[in-house]
Amino acid sequence: MRFFKDLSLSAFTAGFVAVLVGFTSSVAIVFQAAQAFGATPEMAASWMWALGIGMGLASALPSLWWRKPVMIAWSTPGAAVLAVAGMGYSMNEAVGAFIVCAVLMVLAGATGWFERVMNKIPMAIASALLAGVLARFGLGAFVAAQTALPLVLLMLGTYLVAKRLLPRYAVPLTLLVAIVYVVARGQLAWSSVHFSLTWPVFTMPVFSWQAIVSLSLPLFVVTMASQNLPGVAAIRAAGYGDLPVSKLITISGLTTLVLAPFGAFALNLSAITAAICMGREAHEDPARRYTAAVSCGAIYVVIGLFGAAVTGLLTAFPKELVAAIAGLALLGTIGGGLAAAVRDESHREAALITFLVTLSGVTLAGIGSAFWGVVAGAVALAVQQIGRRARGAEKAPPGKDIAASGNIAPDIPEAAAPGAGKNT
Repeated sequence: MRFFKDLSLSAFTAGFVAVLVGFTSSVAIVFQAAQAFGATPEMAASWMWALGIGMGLASALPSLWWRKPVMIAWSTPGAAVLAVAGMGYSMNEAVGAFIVCAVLMVLAGATGWFERVMNKIPMAIASALLAGVLARFGLGAFVAAQTALPLVLLMLGTYLVAKRLLPRYAVPLTLLVAIVYVVARGQLAWSSVHFSLTWPVFTMPVFSWQAIVSLSLPLFVVTMASQNLPGVAAIRAAGYGDLPVSKLITISGLTTLVLAPFGAFALNLSAITAAICMGREAHEDPARRYTAAVSCGAIYVVIGLFGAAVTGLLTAFPKELVAAIAGLALLGTIGGGLAAAVRDESHREAALITFLVTLSGVTLAGIGSAFWGVVAGAVALAVQQIGRRARGAEKAPPGKDIAASGNIAPDIPEAAAPGAGKNT
C-alpha cells in the first residue's frame, strides 16, 4: 500500500519514458542479434519475453525491497557484439555462451571485485563518465530538429513553459503534447501493432570453447565495461551510493542465468533509463523515486507477456519524438553530472578528458567509449598527481615562502613573527 501512496504521475511517466527510450533505441539491435543465430519468429519473440520479464522483475522487486530505484536493462553493446560475432553459431551454442557469461557476472558480483574497482574511481571521473554517456542523448534531442523541426520546437517550448509553471510535470506534459501532435498528423505507425500473447521457447544449451571465446568473453567484457560501469556512476551521481552494487550485479547475473535458455543474453545495471527514473523529474523527493523504477519494471513485464505487440506499439512513435523526449528528460541529470565533474579544480582536467572521450563514442578492441573514458581520465589524473608530488618535493627558495594565493610572502623577522621560537 505504501507504493501506491508514494506513486505520482511524474514517477509513472518517468518509468514509461524510460521504457520508451530503452526499447525504441535498441530493440532493432536485439532482433538482429537473434537473427544472427538463425532465430525463428517464435524464438525472437521468446527473446523479448525473457528480456522483458527479466528486466521487469529485477528492477521492480529490488526497488520495492530497498525503497530505492534499481534499474536493470539488457546489454545494448552486448547485443551489437552478438549481432556481429554470432554468424556461424547455432542458437544452442549461443544459449550456452549466455549461461557462461551469466556465471561470470555472478562471480563478479559475489566476490565484490567489481565494486572494489568502482570504489577507487573518484566522484569527478564517475560524474564525467555519466555526463558523457547521457550527453549523446541530449544532443540527439536537437539533432532531431533537422528532420522534425516543428515537433522538436513544440516539445522544447512546452518543456520550458511547464518547467517554469509546473516543474514537477514538465516531462509528462511535454510527452502528452508530442503524442497529441503526432496522432493529429497521422504519424503513428499503427500497422506494426498486433496484439497477442508471447510464449517462451526453451533452447537446450550446448557448450563449446569456440562459442565461449568468441561470444561469452566479449559479451561479459562489454557488459561490465560499457553498461555496469556507467550504471554504477548513475546510481552514485543520483545520491543512491548506499545501494549494494555487488548484490545488484549478482541479481542481474542470476536473472540472466535463469532466463538464458529462453533468450536473455545479458542483463545489467542501466545508465540511461536509470538517470531518467532517478532524477528530480521523476519526483522531488528522492525517497519516492523508487516508484518510477517499479513502474518501469511493471511495464517491462507487460512487454514480456505481450512481446511483439507492445514492442510494435513502442516503435510506432516517430524516432524524433523518442530522441527529443529522452534528451529533455535527461537535461537535469546531464547538468548535475557536469557540475559535479568540474567542481573540484584538482580533478577538473581529468574529468573533462573522461567526458570528451566518453562523448566521442569511440570503440577500440570492441569495447565502448565508457570504458576508455574512465581509462583516459584515470591516466590523466595519475599523471597530474605525480606531477604535483614532484613539485611538492622541490625545496622552496631560501628566505621565501609561497603564499596560498600564489604570491611570494615578504620576509618577516623571526623576533616579530607571531609565535616566534615555537613550532606551529
